[in-house]
Amino acid sequence: MNRAFSNILTSDVSATAQFYEDLLGMKRTGDFGWFVILSHDDMPGFELGVLDHSHKTIPVGMTADPSGIVLTFVVESVENVHKRAIDMKAEIIEGPTNLPYGQRRLMLRDPAGTAVDVSAPIV
Repeated sequence: MNRAFSNILTSDVSATAQFYEDLLGMKRTGDFGWFVILSHDDMPGFELGVLDHSHKTIPVGMTADPSGIVLTFVVESVENVHKRAIDMKAEIIEGPTNLPYGQRRLMLRDPAGTAVDVSAPIV
């Protein structure tokens, strides 16, 4: 395998890409207007695509809101990301919560409706 990444389908590519840039410090490594590729300096090889759900390359019937998927990002501090999410007026599904398996988690929804889990080990 040479490359693999996930794509988020959205009606607003720019706003959805900006969400991940502002929240997690991701950077645009490709911007074609209808398709943006994001990466992060701390994770070489990781990419996340943001794709216009109405683009001609998307098969008919795939424009529904996302369901059955949660994107998880492990960070050093859930609290720092939570503060940024509040400043961004992001939709918070569940504030920072300690989970029984040793993680602290924040659940958000991105502008496309994708559930986003931001977690950190409890120290």
